Amino acid sequence: MWLVILGYGAVIATALWYVSKAKGEDLCLNYLATILWGATLMFFIDHLFSYIRGEGFMDISADAVALGFSLLLVALVIWLVILFIKDPKKVLRKT
Repeated sequence: MWLVILGYGAVIATALWYVSKAKGEDLCLNYLATILWGATLMFFIDHLFSYIRGEGFMDISADAVALGFSLLLVALVIWLVILFIKDPKKVLRKT
């Protein structure tokens, strides 16, 4: 299930990055999209290998959903740290 959650997050982050880039804003969403797409690709390959070995492709349980949202939260925290370090709108430098 975490593959689906991270995949939706990656698609949403990519769409938000595209819209913000068209408006001329820089919110470092390219980093978030890259993190989420990398994680999605990694977990897709992991699911594919476990399916080849005879296991199920998708685990739909409460633990899998909790893991998916936990991974999404970690990606968002990493993005926020990058956002605070880069400070593209110079908000922190004004204080």
